[in-house]
Amino acid sequence: MTELHVRAARPDELDAVESLLREVSTWLASRGIDQWQYPPHRDRITTALERGDCFLAFVEGEPIATIQVDTFADPEFWEAGDKPDGALYVHRMAVSRSSAGMGVGGTLLDWAAERAAAAGKAWLRLDAWKDNPGLHRYYEGEGFTLLRIVDLPHRRSGALFQRATGGL
Repeated sequence: MTELHVRAARPDELDAVESLLREVSTWLASRGIDQWQYPPHRDRITTALERGDCFLAFVEGEPIATIQVDTFADPEFWEAGDKPDGALYVHRMAVSRSSAGMGVGGTLLDWAAERAAAAGKAWLRLDAWKDNPGLHRYYEGEGFTLLRIVDLPHRRSGALFQRATGGL
């Protein structure tokens, strides 16, 4: 694959971010996986774009992936004992199907871990869909450890993963 270029997405690139998320949602549905079977949270994405927390990855000028990396530790998942301030958190990572299997997701996770380390954070964390074991295996293969599954009846996500960054 040609070199991956990652940069903060601009507010006027909301459609590109949403398109990547919808593409992955459609792919998941085609595989019988109920993850992300709702319209993207435009309000949350817009806020992330305005804050500079939403990123696009490009190959040869074309957006092929998106990832959000920020300090938001969902209080329904991350407890005080987890030291939530000691991490950056990944949200809404999606890779276009035409670039799937080329290591783009792993490259983005490495990039996010480097970003966390540079910010002095010990951990890169995320919460994944509880009942998507393939996704869990993917994150474990990328060096993440499953901490626990928080089973809240009103939340489908809740599989909590973290990976040391070497920061601190």
